Amino acid sequence: MKNFDKTAIVIGSGVGGLATAVRLARKGYAVKVFEANESYGGKATKIEKDGFFWGFGPSLFTFPELLDELFKTCGRNPRHYYKYHRIDPICNYFYPDGTRLSAFADKEKFAAEIETKTGEPRQHVLQHLKRIGKVYELTKDIFLFNSVHKLKTYLTKKSLTALFQLPLIGIDKNMNRANEQQFCDKRVVHLFNRYATYNGSDPYLAPSTLNVIAHPEYNRGGYFLDGGMPDLSRALYQLATELGVEFHFNSFVEKIIVENGEAKGVMVHGIEHKVDVVVSNMDVVYSYRKLMPEQDAPLRIIEHPKSTSALIFYWGIKREFPELDLHNIFFSANYKEEFNHLTHLKTIYHDPTVYVFISKKYQPRHAPDGCENWFTLINVPHDAGQNWDKLIAEARKNIIVKLSTELGVDVESLIVSETLNSPKTIEAKTLSYLGALYGNASNDKYSAFLRHPNFSSKIKNLYFCGGSVHPGGGVPLCLLSAKIIDELIV
Repeated sequence: MKNFDKTAIVIGSGVGGLATAVRLARKGYAVKVFEANESYGGKATKIEKDGFFWGFGPSLFTFPELLDELFKTCGRNPRHYYKYHRIDPICNYFYPDGTRLSAFADKEKFAAEIETKTGEPRQHVLQHLKRIGKVYELTKDIFLFNSVHKLKTYLTKKSLTALFQLPLIGIDKNMNRANEQQFCDKRVVHLFNRYATYNGSDPYLAPSTLNVIAHPEYNRGGYFLDGGMPDLSRALYQLATELGVEFHFNSFVEKIIVENGEAKGVMVHGIEHKVDVVVSNMDVVYSYRKLMPEQDAPLRIIEHPKSTSALIFYWGIKREFPELDLHNIFFSANYKEEFNHLTHLKTIYHDPTVYVFISKKYQPRHAPDGCENWFTLINVPHDAGQNWDKLIAEARKNIIVKLSTELGVDVESLIVSETLNSPKTIEAKTLSYLGALYGNASNDKYSAFLRHPNFSSKIKNLYFCGGSVHPGGGVPLCLLSAKIIDELIV
């Protein structure tokens, strides 16, 4: 029987917040979660309309062992809460010159596919995958599984070994340069450059260390949760409630109460809730500016350039496309110019790279018979005061022209349901500052150190989780932010 002699509040119920609530409850804390929206999940929620189902945000499931480990730590069988299986192919790629290739789950088959379709020697691909696997093993204990802001992280044999192999890690060249040195064919360069977008960065600026982002998919496998990514949030919520976590929805936290340099609780609807530990899953910029405006914010971190965002059309399509799979990428004809528009001009290129995710391919319940649910996304800049109505209208037209040309059909005539998300709506729903999906951008070699730590160095008993803080955005990293907090709270 738990004593619950310690209390905690988690602000926000995104993946990081849910996982943190679970870990604190397992520690014996009485945990309350305050969520501004009417339900849990943050970006990993669902949209249902006209018989179609879409996940709001994340679509690819990697590192499933991180989620499994959390459930096992709590004495639960993960398979009683969710199921997943490996996908193959991982993604289909479509190029403007008519090239089509599939990223197969088997590395040898994937490398052979690239050689057949582009002429790029298969060995170049295998060498690249081996290299990023080694970089992952060298860096994971510094940049992912531990606090990069604690000295003890660097005082291990593995950490010291990694620091002595900085040239291999690749912080002194950008992703594109490294990939151009590795590959002869620009189509293959673009394929691996695109992994910069997984944390909202620019491959022509971001350090080549970020090539490691492709490691989970190609060296460990991509997966599909049987209910889609919202199933992850549902499973975490179910586990949290079983452990006694108390959820309060439609409850916007107005203030983090700080007294004598210590977090004492929060204020919600004008009522103070005093606890021993406060964890903010709210975007770190808003955590300071909205909840603690009187506290000194770490300006170098808070004011760091922000990541890109997304423009997403959730389309119900009244036809099935056998040439499409779960994940599909339609590349721009000028990838570098697309990123020039995103990073420097803060607008949308007329020929964007388009990502189409169709969960109906693996889960028939997600669309009516004979139909498909298209999650259609392009990368866009974060909100910097652009005329979004104009940009969205132009982008929609350009996306439809691009997909119609590639697929040989009038896509617009097939759309029977439509929902939209843009930087403005993403910010409104999730309080992601400026609609940036991943907090700070990672476009320089020091970016990993310019994420806010998972703790406050000035305010005792205040912690931070989620995609805007260390180790970064995306489901696996949000789960790791919760694990780091678990280890920081003694």
